[in-house]
Amino acid sequence: MRFGQYYNYYLSLHKNYYTRLLHCFGNIVTLCFIACVFMEKANLWWLLLSPFIIYPFAWAGHFLYENNKPAAFRAPIRAKICDWLMMWDMLRGKLK
Repeated sequence: MRFGQYYNYYLSLHKNYYTRLLHCFGNIVTLCFIACVFMEKANLWWLLLSPFIIYPFAWAGHFLYENNKPAAFRAPIRAKICDWLMMWDMLRGKLK
């Protein structure tokens, strides 16, 4: 499946506004975490946790609002890329 097709599939799993909002919030928390690691000059090994920070927020959206399984269960790397792309599209007003 090409990436554009996968992204459309990914969006089909994220139809609910609150699910998308929780994903965006999780991405923002992830960015804050990364910034704190660098600002506090913490051990850089902490950065290995950064891909997993979004999961409680994202999975809450899937289980509470979408009633489906997150895309990260099947294709974690593609799903992570789509997370950021979905957030970017929301910020640009391409998605409501």
